[in-house]
This record gives sequence, structure tokens and C-alpha cells, in this order.
Amino acid sequence: ARADMALRRAAQRLQGVAASLTRREMGLDATRIAVASSLRGLPPREFPAPRAHQRRGMSHRPEDTVYGGPRPSEPRMTLKRLRAKYDAGERISVVTAYDYPSAVHVDMAGIDVALVGDSAAMVVHGHDTTLPITLDEMLSHCKAVSRGATRPLLVGDLPFGSYEQSSAQAIDAATRMLKEGGMDAVKLEGGSPSRVQTAKALVDSGIAVMGHVGLTPQSISVLGGFRPQGRSFETAAQVVERAMELERAGCFAVVVECVPRTVAAAVTAAVSVPTIGIGAGDATSGQVLVYHDLLGFMQHPHHAKVTPKFCKQYANVGEVITGALERFKTEVESGEFPGMSYSPYRVSDEDSNRLVRLLEQKGLDAAAEAVLDLRYREDGGK
Repeated sequence: ARADMALRRAAQRLQGVAASLTRREMGLDATRIAVASSLRGLPPREFPAPRAHQRRGMSHRPEDTVYGGPRPSEPRMTLKRLRAKYDAGERISVVTAYDYPSAVHVDMAGIDVALVGDSAAMVVHGHDTTLPITLDEMLSHCKAVSRGATRPLLVGDLPFGSYEQSSAQAIDAATRMLKEGGMDAVKLEGGSPSRVQTAKALVDSGIAVMGHVGLTPQSISVLGGFRPQGRSFETAAQVVERAMELERAGCFAVVVECVPRTVAAAVTAAVSVPTIGIGAGDATSGQVLVYHDLLGFMQHPHHAKVTPKFCKQYANVGEVITGALERFKTEVESGEFPGMSYSPYRVSDEDSNRLVRLLEQKGLDAAAEAVLDLRYREDGGK
């Protein structure tokens, strides 16, 4: 009897170990589970596929890791998926985002890449150029976007002054973009030898980099303003060569801004990474526009001054917003809003009567009368 009891206890312990091992292996692929099961002498079992992670993670995180939060409707974009799309000849869509609401909309629309651009300095902070925005301000925008966008690849602009002094400075700023801002990659402007060296240092440090040639807004003091580039033989050749140097440095994509279509076509043919055009015609691998510009977000003279002529406006959101605010103002002034329809909270009759008596005891007759008057109106004048 004692021997039988000992055998039963041993069998129970083995079952517990087997169950524990099975739980641990739920995240493994079916082949490894089948092998582990056969080693334990158990019949093969069918296990459900591991859930896709459910919260925004950087693109180098394992895709079979489970996170909390809502499950993205589609697999998130990674550098590998972006490359596959490029190799298949499919166009790549990129839109800027600066906060949680814009990130959510970019995500819901299925945009491939959300770029947290330093253009926030102009369209969010109201500056005339991108130069004033700081790294800390950019990190605040990146954090908000990473909370709102669960599916697209997230790229953060390194702002002016955060990477020019040395490769060490650039690595420090880019590391903060990934660790604190939740970005998958960073973007830097220019293709000069020092910029190429910086891009290579970032890539060698394990940081994905998107390059940027043509008009580089952070260099407007040298360029003499927001002027198209590559319109002469010398400058066109320079744009092509700089894009090639950025590819050699390890950039996974290159933005080509404000150059003639022929120059953008030459760049696209010369490199073997995606080119993302903005004001560069239709020969690039994809297109990027600023969120506020393509939505027609603002009608203010300042925004009209800085909106580029190459931007197509897909909506007139600014007009809708202004109209809604004007209607709100009118209804507040007339007393129409909020009215009974938007005053949902009530006090029970018993508590209301007690409140009236308390107010009367304190000599606050006007306050007591106000309570009684509102009750009368809530009851339909009865």
C-alpha cells in the first residue's frame, strides 16, 4: 500500500512538472512543443498560436511576446516588413504625427510610417522654422505618439542641435529617442561627410536611421531659406551622391525633399533602399506629408505662410473646427448649451429637500430658491 501511494505521489509530481513545462512552452513554435512533448513521452498536442503582442513595442522586440492592452488590428510595421513592401514594388505611405490624437488617426488609416517630425516646431509650436524645437520637446511628442500608434513604424526626427557636435552626442540623443520616446528609428538631415559619419556611428550602435537629402530645413541659414534643391547639374549630382553615401552608411531609407522629379528618379534608381518623396514627384518609393497640411488643419495666416505649394489638401478640417467652435460660442451665449440634454446628473428629491432646508437654515435663501427653481424646470414645470 505504501509503495502504491508513493507511486501515485510521484506520478502527480511528474504531471505537475509536465504542466509547468507546457505552460512555459506556449510561446514557442509548434515544432519545439512537439519535440518537448515527445521527450516527455506525451502524445503530441495542438496548442493555440501565441497571441501577437498587444502594445506598442520597438521593431526589434520579438513578435511573439505578449503585452497588455488592445490588440492591433494588423501586424505592426517593422523594418523587415517595410523592406518586403519595397522589394515587392509597393508604395510606402508616411505621415507626420505629433500627439496622441494624430497618432491614433494615422494608425487607424493604416499608414506605414508615422514620422514624429521636427516640423512640430512650426505646425504645433508656431515657429517660423524647425530650428527652435529642443530634444526634450521632441521626446514629449514622441512619447505621446508611441502611446497612440500601435501599428506603424515610428521614426523620430533628431532636432537641430542634438547631433551635430559629435557622434557621441548623436548616439546619446538617438538612444533617448528609442528608450524614452518609444521610437523604432531616428531621422537625421543632410548628406555631408560629417552627417554620413554620424549616420554610420548610429547604425553601428544598433540604431536604425532614415536619411534626408535635398531641402534640409535645419540648414536654411546655409541654404538661404526654404528653397528647392538639385536644379543645377552640380547640385543634382550632389543630391544623388549624398543619398548613395547615406545608403552606404547603413540608412534603411532616405527622404528626398523639394527636388525636381528627374533628380528624385535618379536617386531612387541609384540606391537600393526606399526613397520617401516630399515635393519630389512620383518616382520615389513612397510619399510623406505633414499631418496638418494634408488635412487642411489651420486657416491662420501663419500656417498659410508656411504651407508648401506641393502639398495636396485632402480635407478642410480647419474650417470644420472653426465652425464648430463658433457654434459652441453662439449656444453658450444664448443659453442653448448645455440645456437639459447635456446636464445628466441629478440629486434625489429627498436629498434635494434636505439641501434646501440646510441652505435656508444658513440664511442662503437665494441658493435655496435656485435649487427649487431648477427642480421645477427638471420636473417639466410641475
